[in-house]
Amino acid sequence: MYILHYAPDNASLIVRMVLEEMGQPYRTALVDRSTQQQDSAEYRRVNPTGLIPAIVTPRGAIFETAAILLWLSEEHKHLAPQPGAPDRAAFLAWLFFTSNTLHSAARNLFYPEKYAGEPAAESVFAAKTRERVTGHLTLIDRMMQSDRPDWLRADQPSVLSYYVACLIRWVQLYPQKDAGWFDLRTLPALHALCQDLQSRPAALTAANAEGLGPTIFTRPIYADPPEGSAL
Repeated sequence: MYILHYAPDNASLIVRMVLEEMGQPYRTALVDRSTQQQDSAEYRRVNPTGLIPAIVTPRGAIFETAAILLWLSEEHKHLAPQPGAPDRAAFLAWLFFTSNTLHSAARNLFYPEKYAGEPAAESVFAAKTRERVTGHLTLIDRMMQSDRPDWLRADQPSVLSYYVACLIRWVQLYPQKDAGWFDLRTLPALHALCQDLQSRPAALTAANAEGLGPTIFTRPIYADPPEGSAL
């Protein structure tokens, strides 16, 4: 059984949904952000970066969201093109674009005070970051409409589709003072993807466990978790 170190509505949500979609047994271990447990010596032994998530497997602990997703997809031969598949290279390119480029830009969006430098530069930094995030998501939407890859289809989930959908959720919610700036309806392929994914049993189970409501991707609300804190 896997042990997923998680905090509600953090990047661990992506991994939880994938485990649910795969039907893999796991248990959760709360990393309580309200007490800065991610900085504790105990958690740092699992994930030396202090970030969330981490997962403990029979072969050891894994951290970094994309690494966990890729490992699970290969270990269980599910939710991704496997090595040797014709579309494997394209899938990997977009997985790492999502991890290295889109997710990084989203973190800048969520925490402008950490990345803007001087407080006076925050508003300009935030505006430019919104442009970058919109551009990245538009690029994915256009790719989906033109290439129609099996690993980003509305009716066929993958580790990448859950990753992108969760990022879209958070882009609509954070930072709270700017919530609502992003309109998912302007990106029809991603909107369809999110509509389909949020109705799947795996997503609904995760949403119920973390207090996220029923329309977690298209009309998200802030988490009301039964334990821990999203922030």
